[in-house]
Amino acid sequence: MNAATDSCASGLPGTGRRLFLRQAAGAAALWCAAGEVAGQVAQDLPTIYPSAPGPADTVYLSFGPEEADCVEAMVEHMCPRDELTPGGVDCGLAVFIDRELAGAYGHGDRLYLRGPFRPGLPEDGYQLSMTPAQYFKSGCRALDQNCQRRLGAVFARLDANAKESCLLEISTNRWDETGEFSLGAWFNELFYPLFTQACFSDPVYGGNRDKVFWRLLGYPGLPATYGRDMVTYRGRPHPAAHTPRSMQDFA
Repeated sequence: MNAATDSCASGLPGTGRRLFLRQAAGAAALWCAAGEVAGQVAQDLPTIYPSAPGPADTVYLSFGPEEADCVEAMVEHMCPRDELTPGGVDCGLAVFIDRELAGAYGHGDRLYLRGPFRPGLPEDGYQLSMTPAQYFKSGCRALDQNCQRRLGAVFARLDANAKESCLLEISTNRWDETGEFSLGAWFNELFYPLFTQACFSDPVYGGNRDKVFWRLLGYPGLPATYGRDMVTYRGRPHPAAHTPRSMQDFA
């Protein structure tokens, strides 16, 4: 999936995000035809989402203030509030990313980080001397520094058009310069994968709050034993789509 096409590139609020949801659902082999499902489920959304929990009481475990501002601005722009979902912050996307970076994944528990470090091939996997959390935070700093230098303000202070242009240029490596931090690789290989995981993960991990994206796609959640249903309900909501169940519901 090309991340550069998934923001609101058309200029219509939410259009690019809808394209992203459909593509991401297909890439993840979710068995619903998301375009049709979203249209049907949307009719009931006012009652499904009467109010979204706010971020006022959010406590981040990994992000500092500047990093939190940057990440919240990114997820809010990439997942804007509209008639189908709350904004990215209220959906818990920033919380999911923070929790991932604060845990074993972010600390690089399964990575070899003692060197020597040499340039690798794409199939070699992760080749950096930094943990994923360190790499993520370095990217946030590099993004804000570049935005300040090129656009006159850090990312969180840019208007919507400037944010859109910034993300499109970053995702197509147009801000990468020889000898500098590669924002293109950071966005496409770290931030964007975490963003998509935050959207579709089990809510127990902090993202997909109130199963908002599962409901949007018509995914019934757990237990994931839907082998025959993938055929029976392809292209239309599953009967349990309005009441999906997560790991929290089985606790």
